[in-house]
Amino acid sequence: MVVLVIALALFFDFTNGFHDTANAMATPIATGAIKPKAAVLLAAILNLVGAFLSTEVAQTISGGLIREGEGGIQISPVMIFAGLIGAIVWNMVTWLLGLPSSSSHALFGGLIGAAIVGAGFAAVDYGVVVSKLLLPAVLAPLIAGTVAYLGTKLAYAITRRQGNSAAPKRGGFRYGQIFSSSLVALAHGTNDAQKTMGVITLVLIAGGFQAAGSGPVFWVIAACGLAIALGTYSGGWRIIRTMGSGLTEVKPAQGFAAETSTASAILASSHLGFALSTTQVASGSVIGSGLGRKGAKVRWNTAGRIGIGWLLTLPAAGGVGALAAWVAHLGVAGIIIDAVAGILIILAMYVVSRRSKVGHDNAISDVDQAGEVVKIKRKRKKKKDRLEAGQ
Repeated sequence: MVVLVIALALFFDFTNGFHDTANAMATPIATGAIKPKAAVLLAAILNLVGAFLSTEVAQTISGGLIREGEGGIQISPVMIFAGLIGAIVWNMVTWLLGLPSSSSHALFGGLIGAAIVGAGFAAVDYGVVVSKLLLPAVLAPLIAGTVAYLGTKLAYAITRRQGNSAAPKRGGFRYGQIFSSSLVALAHGTNDAQKTMGVITLVLIAGGFQAAGSGPVFWVIAACGLAIALGTYSGGWRIIRTMGSGLTEVKPAQGFAAETSTASAILASSHLGFALSTTQVASGSVIGSGLGRKGAKVRWNTAGRIGIGWLLTLPAAGGVGALAAWVAHLGVAGIIIDAVAGILIILAMYVVSRRSKVGHDNAISDVDQAGEVVKIKRKRKKKKDRLEAGQ
């Protein structure tokens, strides 16, 4: 059972990689700073490196989310298996539909739902849920968005045209984006890869293979880093979809400000052990940088749809995890039913996805949808203005 859960956790890590590829690379691809295939290769390598830089988030999940009673952790490997089923199924559903969601919240929801069904409401440490999951989920995107807003204002103020002089070139920010997006990919590895490390460590402790309160061992860190890197390299093109809709309006200066603020927020959160959603942080930064441009307006309907998608993830994944845990209570037969049902659902969604193939030439990201929240008033071209003046 422990081996099965480890394999399933690594598969979730893989789906997390291709689900969140665009968090780092959506804006530089949109502005033409880097080619799509080169972007995902760079992101994959840096995700792998980032996995080795911190284990604070992993310890939040393995030693904080689920309470430890007198007999050890109050959740069995079977319940962790059910929670992962819930997380993976919801991840695949949102991947197929292209809905904005959080792989992190899918994982937390699945584990919490399974823990409640398997060991009761007392098995979950709600203080940790609030302080290290929910509050960062609200505050991190707001802080990152505010920093991106101020950064964009500053960038445009520094490069503002003076008097009748020619407008300064801001193309240098495009090359700066290669650095800033790489920093986001590195930060992603320090946070998202840690979550699967925490789950594997949790199941090792629950199965009696590791002492309670201990952190992830080296082979767990290496396996999780490799899994998320492979997932990132696979591209997740269905999540990235063409940059022709939302983020094509993102200018290099905006992209640089958004990515820098995203990376800063994620790295700080990883250091403090906050298991946040990198998708939401990146989206908050994109919206903030958009508002930093002159003439920006918020499309509240679009913002509302994205917000609803985020809010649904944790309870929806929790519901699927709880259902899988309830079925798992049937014993070996229940575990087999869960496994078979999960495989069939994933295969069915994969078959459906092949009917409308998505690749690097026609992909859109969750972050791209966030870019559509801000409407930028377009300026008329000077040539057109001169022609109209002549008429």
